[in-house]
Amino acid sequence: MNAIVLKSKIKLIVIFSIWISVMSCNHNANYKENVSLATADIKDDYEVVSDEAQTALQSEVGISQVPADLKIIKSANARYKVENVKTATRKIKRIAQSYGAYISDLRFENNLYQKENRFTIKIPQQYFDTMMDSIGFMVEFVEYENITTKDVTEEYIDIQTRLETKKEVKARYEMILRKNAITVEDILTTEDKLRIIQEEIESAQGRLKYLTNKVSYSTIQIDLYETVAYKEEPESYSKTFFAKGKEGLTYGWHIIESLILALIYVWPLVIIGTVLFFVIRKKIRKRKA
Repeated sequence: MNAIVLKSKIKLIVIFSIWISVMSCNHNANYKENVSLATADIKDDYEVVSDEAQTALQSEVGISQVPADLKIIKSANARYKVENVKTATRKIKRIAQSYGAYISDLRFENNLYQKENRFTIKIPQQYFDTMMDSIGFMVEFVEYENITTKDVTEEYIDIQTRLETKKEVKARYEMILRKNAITVEDILTTEDKLRIIQEEIESAQGRLKYLTNKVSYSTIQIDLYETVAYKEEPESYSKTFFAKGKEGLTYGWHIIESLILALIYVWPLVIIGTVLFFVIRKKIRKRKA
């Protein structure tokens, strides 16, 4: 009897253990499902935020990737049609002066078909894009607009590095000249080396200055033109009365000027002729008397 009761207790314990295990597995399964759902919700939310801020993030990344010490030479070549060439040129000059720019050369042409004005603007690089946009707002038609950039950073750094090396070599030669050069031959050899190094240094400094100026000031070549009503060129031109009168006065004055200059050149002959005239006249009067 006791054995039967013991077996019954063991069965109850085993059944209770199995039930507890089953309940625990179900609980773990529910927990995993909740976790996966929560992860999915977080992922969806992240994707939405990324879509909204994608443009701003890309722009920030692009700005951070651009080095600040780049040496870029910018230049532009453009041709525009305007309503009035002189008015447009005057406005562009005022805008250029407000940005610290200047006109390096200017050439005006006028023919039977159009008026054209060509000029070059030297402008600080930071105002290059602003200047191009300002010009674009005041023109009627853009025939072409070419903008080029040239990266000279590598050349600039290379020249700068070589320049520092040459300066160090020059300093060593100067030390040799002061301390180790004893004979005349040594002094002359060292001075010749110093001369060569100095020429190389000056050449590198000139190239650096040229690149710095080209980088600092961009070049904009502008062609402005306006169309005019075609007029046939006359076969001959007739002068007006006022033009002829002006030429007559000028020609008469030239004659008087030439006579005065001729008298100045032959003044000895004039004096001799005057004296002879009075002497002969006096003799003639004496004979008559």
